[in-house]
Amino acid sequence: MSAVLRTHHTEVLAHTGQHYDDALSGVFFRELALPQPDLHMGIGSGSHGVQTAAMLVALEASILAEKPDWVLVYGDTNSTLAGALAAAKLGVRLAHVEAGLRSFNRMMPEEHNRIIADHVSDLLLCPTQTAMLHLSREGLAGRSRLVGDVMIDILHRSLPKADAAPWLESQLTAPSSHSTNALLPKQFALLTIHRGANTDDSQRLRSILSAIGSLEMPVVFPAHPRVRKALAQSEQQLPLNVLLCGPAPYFAMLALERDARWIFTDSGGVQKEAHALGTPCVTLRAETEWPETLEGGWNVLVDADGPSIIAAAERPMPTSATSAPFGNGHAADEVVRALEEFPEGLKT
Repeated sequence: MSAVLRTHHTEVLAHTGQHYDDALSGVFFRELALPQPDLHMGIGSGSHGVQTAAMLVALEASILAEKPDWVLVYGDTNSTLAGALAAAKLGVRLAHVEAGLRSFNRMMPEEHNRIIADHVSDLLLCPTQTAMLHLSREGLAGRSRLVGDVMIDILHRSLPKADAAPWLESQLTAPSSHSTNALLPKQFALLTIHRGANTDDSQRLRSILSAIGSLEMPVVFPAHPRVRKALAQSEQQLPLNVLLCGPAPYFAMLALERDARWIFTDSGGVQKEAHALGTPCVTLRAETEWPETLEGGWNVLVDADGPSIIAAAERPMPTSATSAPFGNGHAADEVVRALEEFPEGLKT
């Protein structure tokens, strides 16, 4: 328990099952030694409406049974939205961790989830000063607290264990012209694609892969199930320099992000981790909810435009040091402090 905690609290961990693939869920519990969920709802996949409705029903029942002082929701997933709506409808105090992010792209489902969760929350726990500014402009300054980013807490704690070699040896399927021994630090690139805008549009996916194929270095591609399905359906062939593998466990992913020469991604979290690790990033989107990563040229936005992707990979290495806009690695302590200092605080 952190030193800032002044009282003892009981936490009930609810897992909706939105992310149910072991490589995208269970592995994080094991590697990070997280307690197993107290409630596992097993919702699984479905359309946004079907999935969110099932979560809302299950979470409402859980909140009524547990009678918590607070409901905490994290991030911008459908689980976040369902938890926020359930708590707000039942009149239970609600805190949103990673509040205030905005991409200003209303085509992103995550953008709707963020905005709704923020506007029904009692306490908005922001990772950055930019997020605080967004909320102030929306009239929510009085509910907002700057706490830092809990993902950066985890990154700092996990870096000593970051190692990709064993996982790569067991998972990587590569052409004979490449081997895992050739993946020397700063001599390979890392690619992640998972957003529907990129996976479900065959032309965008083809443009990205074609540009990646022009790089004169191996590219490690831990493929999300969504992009594997899209590749199979479109019968697109991967370039010869792309080394396809399954979703990377957290420690292996950190090592790949740390050691890559370039990172190409459409993930907000990967952009942020790249910045914290000092690895130049190329974002395969037209916008980002983490504008801090763009400072000093550490991240550039290229969307799915092939020539822009190639130009971004040929740009000079950034020379300015990365800043630390996401906190000092003690965001979790600040989250607890904010909950305790809220009127009525946490019951002991």
